[in-house]
Amino acid sequence: MTTAPSSLDKIVIVGGGTAGWMTAAALSKFLRAGKTNIELVESEEIGTVGVGEATIPPINTFNGLLGIDENDFISKTQATFKLGIEFTNWAKKGHTYIHPFGDYGQDVEAIKFYQLWLKLRQISQNVPYIDEFCVSAMAARHGKYLAPARDPRQVLSALAYAFHFDATLYARYLRQFAEDRGVIRTEGKVTKVNLRGEDGFIASLDLEGGRTVEGDLFIDCTGFRGLLIEGALETGYEDWTHWLPCDRAVAVPCENAGPPDPFTRSTAHEAGWQWRIPLQHRMGNGHVWSSGFTDEETATTRLMQNLEGKPLADPRHLRFTTGRRRKFWYKNCVAIGLSAGFLEPLESTSIHLIQAGISKLIALFPDKDFAPIEAEEYNRLTAMQFEQIRDFIILHYHATERDDSEFWNYVRTMSIPESLTRKMDLFKSKGRIFRFEDELFGEANWLSVFLGQNVWPRAYDPMVDTLSDEQITQIAGQIHHAIRTTIEKMPSHQDYITRFCAAPASGVYSS
Repeated sequence: MTTAPSSLDKIVIVGGGTAGWMTAAALSKFLRAGKTNIELVESEEIGTVGVGEATIPPINTFNGLLGIDENDFISKTQATFKLGIEFTNWAKKGHTYIHPFGDYGQDVEAIKFYQLWLKLRQISQNVPYIDEFCVSAMAARHGKYLAPARDPRQVLSALAYAFHFDATLYARYLRQFAEDRGVIRTEGKVTKVNLRGEDGFIASLDLEGGRTVEGDLFIDCTGFRGLLIEGALETGYEDWTHWLPCDRAVAVPCENAGPPDPFTRSTAHEAGWQWRIPLQHRMGNGHVWSSGFTDEETATTRLMQNLEGKPLADPRHLRFTTGRRRKFWYKNCVAIGLSAGFLEPLESTSIHLIQAGISKLIALFPDKDFAPIEAEEYNRLTAMQFEQIRDFIILHYHATERDDSEFWNYVRTMSIPESLTRKMDLFKSKGRIFRFEDELFGEANWLSVFLGQNVWPRAYDPMVDTLSDEQITQIAGQIHHAIRTTIEKMPSHQDYITRFCAAPASGVYSS
């Protein structure tokens, strides 16, 4: 006989920032007020990383589920639209490609459009690069933006987008959302984590000043240190530095040098890479680098010399170890955000991993019994997602022709995970890409990086030959013309923002 679950009375979230307030906002929305109390404990004395300012399209699902008005959110977080990531100097110096959001062309029954395009390159010498068959890629290159059409028959319905935003303002925006729905914020620094003697579960937290906070479920959003999941519960950490040797970052904002581009830029340097994230009120910049191949002074100088505008603050330095917790959910504690693990922000996945962690927690939400199978499944799915994203990031480093520094020689020649080797070998054979289970990156994502990094298949899918050369040429021509015509009619990215979602002139959002 099915019995009623013993519902949780109290959830305690430790740590604010993007992870803490995204978690608080989502739980306050879906748990409803009154049944389960939610308390978020954070200290103003403890800073947040605050550099996760670029996102990927699933952020729209998260904001949509919360019922957030998009234009209001954009205005209050100084956001801009993001249609993809431009990679410079990755395949080789002087080479640039874009990883756009959205698909390429239109599949013909069971045949992928990009497979048609691979054959088309053999038919004709004047075939446009595959970017010209992706509306997001072309809008990005031309600095255009227009909200996607709802009618699937329109080309603009294929446009996929995310955002660049001020992470601090986004956390503040979600804090207001959560507090409006009953979340209690407590100012305080945790001095001790108290475990239950009988089972090692977390019983309570002691705060500076003498207060004790009890709870049933504790969510660790304390960043790299993992105060609960590692400091108290010692779950262990899987280090991936041998595949992803970058372990340092330096970040600094600067003035905008012109209208914001609707894409993130990643520029590879001698021992790492530099991000460039355009917001409405400033430009976010940072240099991710490896301490094994360069030093802090050199990395900082390189960043400051490559800014496009006047610096708005002193450079901020970060240290990290790429990898993941061995357990993300252990006993009555779930780690979300940087406390769960860290993958450098090359593909803007940091905020998505927060979102994914929250979604899995809601899908596997426990009662007071904390059935082990729920934690086991959460850990299995989260570990798999971390590893899949890890492989995608490794691909950018490993598939390079650069041999101009020790760093690039190392990543080009290093051994890689067997899972990535299989993916690369399968693509090199006949251009085939398969999405596994709940894999974040799909065919179009892998394709853009494979081709962008000059990884080409030896042959195309033989199914393509069921279509004549004339049919393939006609299909491609129609798609190319439709996209080009659509892009010409779109307003500029800046014009769209100015008309619909410009931030206050002061550049400061106050709730």
